[in-house]
Amino acid sequence: MSYQDDIKALDAVITNEGSQWAAINAESAARMRLQNRFNTGLDIAKYCAAIMRKDMAEYDQDSTRYTQSLGCWHGFIGQQKMISVKKHQGSTDKTYLYLSGWMVAALRSEFGPLPDQSMHEKTTVPMLVEELYTFLKQADARELNHIYRDLDAARDANDADAEAAAIAKIDNFETHVVPIIADIDAGFGNEEATYLLAKEMIMAGACAIQIENQVSDAKQCGHQDGKVTVPHEDFLAKINAVRYAFLELGVEDGIIVARTDSLGAGLTQKIPVSQEPGDLASQYIAYLETEEVSIDDVADGEVLIKTDGKLARPVRMPNGLYAFKADTGADRVVLDCITSLQNGADLLWIETATPDVAEIAGMVNRIREVVPNAKLVYNNSPSFNWTLNFREQVFDAWTAEGKDMTQYDRAELMAAAYDDTPLAIEADAKIQSFQSDAARDAGMFHHLITLPTYHTAALSTDNLAKGYFGKEGMLAYVAGVQRQEIRQGIATVKHQDMAGSNMGDDHKEYFSGDQALKAGGGKNTMNQF
Repeated sequence: MSYQDDIKALDAVITNEGSQWAAINAESAARMRLQNRFNTGLDIAKYCAAIMRKDMAEYDQDSTRYTQSLGCWHGFIGQQKMISVKKHQGSTDKTYLYLSGWMVAALRSEFGPLPDQSMHEKTTVPMLVEELYTFLKQADARELNHIYRDLDAARDANDADAEAAAIAKIDNFETHVVPIIADIDAGFGNEEATYLLAKEMIMAGACAIQIENQVSDAKQCGHQDGKVTVPHEDFLAKINAVRYAFLELGVEDGIIVARTDSLGAGLTQKIPVSQEPGDLASQYIAYLETEEVSIDDVADGEVLIKTDGKLARPVRMPNGLYAFKADTGADRVVLDCITSLQNGADLLWIETATPDVAEIAGMVNRIREVVPNAKLVYNNSPSFNWTLNFREQVFDAWTAEGKDMTQYDRAELMAAAYDDTPLAIEADAKIQSFQSDAARDAGMFHHLITLPTYHTAALSTDNLAKGYFGKEGMLAYVAGVQRQEIRQGIATVKHQDMAGSNMGDDHKEYFSGDQALKAGGGKNTMNQF
């Protein structure tokens, strides 16, 4: 419905109520209704699921149409990302937000900073989803409020062209509300616990839930050691639990991202029960490290399995965990991914140790032999030393090509002295094209950075503190922050407006008319900007 049609419809409602509603202005009500397009989290989840499905289909037709996101740990951070995307790119198309369990643990837990081991309060995750969308909706309301003010100014000036332009902006307004891929870790418990938490996340607005195949009570960060995976049946039960949650809440096209940590996981907690030869359990068991034994070699309390007609003892660690055979990680990843896609998952996440397109493509191509449209969500992680990794990749490639590498020491490639060398320039070019290369060659539909603002907040705060508490004093803030906001057109320089002050003034005028007590008068220091 257009802006003018919405005004007419509301005017009819108000007129029908008679003198009781005489003080209600139809256009003001229409403006407020447009400022709050989404009434519930489920409205958001349904809207965003449709966007992701459309984007997935478009990527299947053209791999240059991949999507991106940045991780968030606060609603304001997510809001500013989307405001910036609209400002610089002109649209939020193909742009999402990522809710990182790592950042929830490190920055939002009531216990204080925690490692990424599912020790934080699980209720924090849906609460953060809701918070992110609250801030995104506020960004909508604020931007529309500015357009309304432009419309009123055009009318006051009798400028019909400006009035028409403002109305067109309202009718064609693009929301800041975008899909959030939300991290549910390993489900925070059994499959029932996973289902209950998934429901809370979906009701808060999550249209995409990422779940990993680690043991819930032994979960580790994907880029640390000590990861323990679960048998496929256990993981598939949790995928089913998430799907049931989506269906129960009416988000029938909700997205499940199945993450495998098998590439870096060398342990499992339990041996599954095989029902018949060749089933998933027997395939999982086949990857276990074993020692052939005779019955006379076995002590009381030991676990034995029969493989290839022979009796074998699985290698068991002192903590009771079982070890996988060395160099089976890639094979386990491929089996994990195929199994997940064949049993309800929509997208894959392969956690890797380095950002190597060739390595990832090797696994994805094997997966696509079975599931041709397999697609990845990939963690462009700050845990990788991107500079060093890509300099090493270029060094090794040039060495293999027979180039003279005597000016380079592979053990010192991170040194600043190499920053302007041809090798470093080539490495930076490969970092710049990494996402498009991986989208084309390795099936990466979505690229995200899990913890960007954890690092940017630390870096910017360090720079400010160095100058402010040093010789620069107040100039460190003025030159390094406020003046840059002004020069770059960053809206937060008018922080009162960003927090909703102008919008509140306009609402007061709707409610109280000329009696409204406003904050935005001539004495408001925001007018200095």
